[in-house]
Amino acid sequence: MARVNNNNRSKGAAYEKMAAKYLRQKEFQILNQNFCSRYGEIDLVARDGKYLVFVEVKYRENSKGGHPLEAVDFRKRRRICKTADYYCMCFGYRQDTPCRFDVVGILGDEIIHISNAFEYVR
Repeated sequence: MARVNNNNRSKGAAYEKMAAKYLRQKEFQILNQNFCSRYGEIDLVARDGKYLVFVEVKYRENSKGGHPLEAVDFRKRRRICKTADYYCMCFGYRQDTPCRFDVVGILGDEIIHISNAFEYVR
């Protein structure tokens, strides 16, 4: 597992802020940033119309190491889903609340937003 130092953490926070600003411009309401549980972390939790949206933000300086959207593998998706379940329980959302999983990839200066990027994973 890659070691995260304070510089990486602050860099990640800066790109999550950039993604939040981008989503606000698309009329998303940002509810939480960096929601953590024992299951994992969700970068952004937002409202988009009737949907409660769980957003993973990935940044790459260039595509040499692969596209940022490729970094959200099965294991990561499963952790996001478990954390989303916990978030809903903590904040009193019912099981029939419409939820969605989006990914924001930042490649250099380009922002790519994939709405409904993946289905719920058990």
